[in-house]
Amino acid sequence: MADRVMGAPPSPARTAWVFPGQGSQYVGMERGLLSAYPTAAGLLSTADEALGFDLSRVIAAGPDDELIRTDNQQPAIVAVSVAHLRGLTQAGTLPAPDFVAGHSLGEYTALVAAEALSYPDALRLTRRRGELMQQHGAGAMAALMGLDVDAVEAIAAEALVEVANHNAPGQITVSGRREAVEAAMVLAKQRGAKRAVQLPVSAAFHSSLMAPVVDGLRPVVEQVEMRPARVPLVTNVNAMPITHPDDLRRELLEQICVPVRWIDVVERLRAEGVTTFYEVGPGKVLAGLIARIARDARVVTAESLL
Repeated sequence: MADRVMGAPPSPARTAWVFPGQGSQYVGMERGLLSAYPTAAGLLSTADEALGFDLSRVIAAGPDDELIRTDNQQPAIVAVSVAHLRGLTQAGTLPAPDFVAGHSLGEYTALVAAEALSYPDALRLTRRRGELMQQHGAGAMAALMGLDVDAVEAIAAEALVEVANHNAPGQITVSGRREAVEAAMVLAKQRGAKRAVQLPVSAAFHSSLMAPVVDGLRPVVEQVEMRPARVPLVTNVNAMPITHPDDLRRELLEQICVPVRWIDVVERLRAEGVTTFYEVGPGKVLAGLIARIARDARVVTAESLL
């Protein structure tokens, strides 16, 4: 099926393009693109040239432990997401957006889509972001399923971890030092969580432990060319629509240490009149989250349009 429809068809429609973050990657995620869109191969070659190594080989052949390294994974997801974006727009199957949004890393692709950031610069920024996260990697993350926000926040305060992702109702992640995350998982199970799962990541993303990454990335973000966004980006930090280059730069730095407020992002887009969401990039993680947050929204994945 080309799309997933929840509830009544939207009328009139406002559209948002949304872009996935880490965890959406898989080895061979470019294969359908190469056969469907003539531009895809050139975009992957551009990534190799911009980064100075054979990223397209890692995307195509892995191995998985090389692709999931955060310094490879981040530009790889950007490259494949932009290939989807360019292919769909040139094929005329992707309606123009009223807003863009991205889940964490996905904000970089969203800024490429909004013509605020160039594709090569997005690749270089996310490669550097990944290198810094690899260098300062410490801690762990866990997904706590089936608890409300107040319960998770109480657990986080008691276990000395931080809430990292408000992904969907009943799906919240915490982040912190490994032993603290393990303690939070025990507390969650004791307090009725359906599941408490440690995530396969090497660092405490979206927590204060990532402060050195902000310090390292700041000079790069401040020097890169940033233009006014053609359409507003609804931000991870506070779910506000922004377009000014100064605000866009600030968002890319602030989002590293604070929670991804994806529930608020989707609810803000709905409040702005968005009825159709296109997930542009590999996989369908965001489509599943949006379907749980906004049950009457129409959600279309890029891979379903290949």
